[in-house]
Amino acid sequence: MSEQYTRDEVKEKARELAKMLAATEEVDFFKRAEKQINEHLRVQEMIAEIKRYQKEAVNLKHYGKTEALKQVEEKIDSLHDEIDQIPLVQEFKQSQTDVNELLQMITHIISRTVTDEIIRSSDGDLMRGTTTKSPFHPC
Repeated sequence: MSEQYTRDEVKEKARELAKMLAATEEVDFFKRAEKQINEHLRVQEMIAEIKRYQKEAVNLKHYGKTEALKQVEEKIDSLHDEIDQIPLVQEFKQSQTDVNELLQMITHIISRTVTDEIIRSSDGDLMRGTTTKSPFHPC
């Protein structure tokens, strides 16, 4: 029988993995890009402007001012488009995607490894992805 771990031991390993992830190139780039975005005056001004328009849009929607709401939503969309054209913002968004892909890859590896270990421990067939010791297995 293979070694067993407590829930606390697994959580500790997860914290270790999280610290490793926080020290990857992808996360480091994300943090630097986020810092630059936060220090970029024009981007911050545009974000503040979007927030103001969003509040205005909520009020206009509440009072049923559909034409004015449409105009405000167009201004919001235009500001979003303008922000998206800034190279720094594009780099930041790409870094978010890179970090997300890294997290998804790790989740997939963990999930697949757990499944494979369950199959192996029950003398199952890895190629078919089936277990043989299960009381619910027809064999």
